[in-house]
This record gives sequence, structure tokens and C-alpha cells, in this order.
Amino acid sequence: MYQPKYSITNSILKYIGAVEGSKEIIDNAPLLPYYEKKFQQEALVRAVYHGTHIEGNELNKTQAEKILEGEDIIARERDIQEVINYRKVMDYIGEATNQSSGFKISANFIKLLHKMTVDKILGEEKSGEFRTTQVVIRNSLTKEVSFRPPAAEVVEPGMKDLIEFIQTTSADDLHPVLKSGIVHYEFVRVHPFVDGNGRVARALSTLILFQEGYDIRRFFSLEEYFDRDSAAYYAALQSVGKRDGDLTEWLEYFCRGLASELSKIKDKVEKISVDSKLKAKLGGRPLLLSERQIKIIEYIQETGYLQNAAFSSLFPMVSEDTVLNELKVLLNAGLVKKTGKTKAAKYIMA
Repeated sequence: MYQPKYSITNSILKYIGAVEGSKEIIDNAPLLPYYEKKFQQEALVRAVYHGTHIEGNELNKTQAEKILEGEDIIARERDIQEVINYRKVMDYIGEATNQSSGFKISANFIKLLHKMTVDKILGEEKSGEFRTTQVVIRNSLTKEVSFRPPAAEVVEPGMKDLIEFIQTTSADDLHPVLKSGIVHYEFVRVHPFVDGNGRVARALSTLILFQEGYDIRRFFSLEEYFDRDSAAYYAALQSVGKRDGDLTEWLEYFCRGLASELSKIKDKVEKISVDSKLKAKLGGRPLLLSERQIKIIEYIQETGYLQNAAFSSLFPMVSEDTVLNELKVLLNAGLVKKTGKTKAAKYIMA
């Protein structure tokens, strides 16, 4: 079985600690279903756009988003197809995670992921099939060889070892974030397919996080972190070879990426979520406030109450009916209560 070589450094411990802290807040943040879906959709767009852009896809983010929404755009067919394919891959790993606990990552599953990734791009004879020829990876600008994967005869045994590692290594043996990063690297190193290995590796490492209880409500996208500085991404991958197979530097980079991504999501969730005192009043019911609703609560907490007469100063250019609708949500949630009648009524904290 594959035995990765690495050291647990202070940096790795710090980043995993940050991941755990953000995960706790995100997983327990009270969210309305609308926002839950919105954040997941945003993560999907980022995953698909950056996951293909890093491979040379020429579409911009707006174009990718339009494709995901089913709109037609004028662009290179291959670029469009790559986005469509990667969307299907991300949907599929989500479905796989939702299956019964008996689901296991296998060679056939990985081949199917690849087939979906290169659909209508790569020839049928190479789609979903481990390579039988030698390949080299060249720098797209200089055309110099940047990586020479192992010989074709090493692919089958290499993948067998990696799959055994995936199937037999539990969260008790290895932290899921480290496992995800290790699998990501080793898959890229073995390079089992003639094309599409990067996309499959990133999807596979995401699936492992999902499976191991680190789906974090599917609000995150590591692809954006990798694509934002692709030179750093490839340098981190190449560091393993330069360190005689030691994955420590790569794992530091990988863990830092997830910690950074989750920190941004945590801040976003906290900004629009109910504060801790109000959250206790919800009795565990999911709720996430709009910016107007937060502003209403902040106003009441500061002044003691809110009356209709203050609506126009609090929300210029917003109708009274709109403000009343925002208040209705707070009333129904039991966060705010109304005293008095008609326009002289006061809204106070419940």
C-alpha cells in the first residue's frame, strides 16, 4: 500500500486548527435555505470556473456562470464543453457523497470521473481508460518539459496502491485534510490518464473531504485558491520531487489553502448571521438575516425601539411596506415583538 512521507509541522497544525475553527462556525451557523443554496451555488461556480481556468480554459467567470445557468455563449467549443463537463463532475461527487455509507472510491469510479471530465474532448479510446503510453507535461509558454510522469506500466499498480490507501485509511488514522492533500498529490504524480488528470485529482480530493465529514455545507472551492496563483500551485506539487518524495511542503500549501478559503466563508457567514445572543432565542431553528434585518436589530439594540416614523431615515428610498415585510420575518422568528397599535406601534427586542 502507498506510504506517504511527510512531517507534521507547526504550520500544518496551525492551518488545520484554523480549518477546525472555521468549520465549527460554518457548520453551526443558522442559515435560511435560500442562503444555503446561494452559497453552494457560488462555490460551484468558483469550482467549475477556476478548476478549468487553471488548465488553460479561456472563458471568463461571467461566461462560465452563464453556461452553468443554461445560457448560450459564443466561445471556443472545447472551453464550453470543459465547463459543462466539470459541472457534471462536481454534481456527481456530491451525489456519491449522498449515497449510503457503503460507497467506496474504486478504480471504476475514478475512470468514470475521468470519462465525465473529458466527454466530447478526448477520444473514446482514451476516455476513462488508464494510459498505456508515456506522457510528458510541458510548460504552456516555454514548451519545456516541466514534469515527466512514471512509465505506463507503473500506472496500474500505482493506482491500486493509492485506492487501497483511500479505502483503508480512516479519520482515526489520518486527518481528512491531510488525506485529501496526499491523494491529490499522488494522483497527479501517477498521472493515470493521458489528459484531464488535474481536474480529476482536484475533484477526487474534494470528494474525500466530503466523505470524511468535511463538506462544510459545500460552501468552499479549493480550485480558486489553486488558480489564483497557479505558479505557486505547481511549485508546491513539484516540491515533493525536489524533496525526495517528502510531501511536507505540499501539505503546508494545501492546508493553508483550505484554511484561507474557510476563513473567508466564515467571515461572510458571520457577517449576515444572527449574533450569539439572538441565536439562542431561535431554539435551533435555521435562520439567516438579510442586511436590512440586521440593520433593524442593530437600531433597536442601540435606541431601544423602532417606530414607523424612523423607517425613512433608517432606509432611504425603501418603501414602508418593504420595511414592514422585513420586520415580519423578525416577528415570526420571535426575535422582535410589537407593542402598541397602528403607526404609533413600537418594535422592541423580544
